[in-house]
Amino acid sequence: MTTTLVTGGAGYIGSHVVVALLQAGHEVVVVDNLVNGSEVAVERAGELGGGSPIFEQVDLTDRPALRSVFADHTIDAVVHLAGLKAVGESVAQPVRYYRANVIGGINLVEAMADFGVWRLVFSSSATVYGDPRFLPMTEDHPLGAVNPYGRTKLMQEEVFTDVAASDERWRVALLRYFNPVGAHASGRLGEDPSGAPNNLMPFVMQVALGRRDQLVVFGDDYDTPDGTCIRDYVHVVDLADGHVSAIEALERFPGCRAWNLGTGAGHSVLEVVHQAGAASGREIPLSVGPRRPGDAVASVASVERARVELHWEASRDLGAMCADHWRWQTQNPDGYPPPSPSGD
Repeated sequence: MTTTLVTGGAGYIGSHVVVALLQAGHEVVVVDNLVNGSEVAVERAGELGGGSPIFEQVDLTDRPALRSVFADHTIDAVVHLAGLKAVGESVAQPVRYYRANVIGGINLVEAMADFGVWRLVFSSSATVYGDPRFLPMTEDHPLGAVNPYGRTKLMQEEVFTDVAASDERWRVALLRYFNPVGAHASGRLGEDPSGAPNNLMPFVMQVALGRRDQLVVFGDDYDTPDGTCIRDYVHVVDLADGHVSAIEALERFPGCRAWNLGTGAGHSVLEVVHQAGAASGREIPLSVGPRRPGDAVASVASVERARVELHWEASRDLGAMCADHWRWQTQNPDGYPPPSPSGD
């Protein structure tokens, strides 16, 4: 039986990863400081995955508390998702992001090495590529993040690459996500942003629900079929399955290796709006604003390496992503409820 530690396991992607790991037969220990997570998400993940994840409320910058987790549990592998994740916030608060993400990651691999845990799957991001120079972007695309959030991901990649080179026992997977969206098909797990959503899909769905008046589309004069930006959206359940595939593949790939997780297909902002309208049966009011500085025209993954080496590929289309997200949104209009002693 493999026991896997999931940092950030109470968050959006992390809770879905917990479900996938439980369904694959793993025992799961969740570490989360609950800045962007919910204990209720961990409880629901256990119900959906058919297991009982152990939850430890710990911040990765708290070295003694983190080491206590490794001392108290026999860990075989780590999936590292914990971290701050809003691009705009990272520009306003860069030191907070470097402390939480980079120092947290360093503390994690130090503890892993001290306790003899050598398998790590890291939640990285397509932001490490910076402005696309060619499409689709392969894992060999030049790296160059353009904001503090992206740089914290790139710095952690560099730390983990150097750590892996220092000891042949290390097996490290760098999973570069494109645009995770959707929710568990049950409607029990989903994205629960605090404040205004930073990403398109949850914002669109909140407009459909009536929580927000309209969507502002940042530019409709790009060189794309409908003038709006194109992104590679991947269903969060497919993404979660990719982590299980990565853990299973690590024995075949010593050292450190990167894989893109996306669909290899791009969808425009207006395509997402259209599909969200179809899924919700609601009109999505929108207006067009000026372009945002730094927005790339298009970002699409090459997924061939993941298909061949991880034996993984996304199976859910944009319609399913929207339908599942709408189900979550309507069943949980205010997000997760506060945890209670009796459970959810």
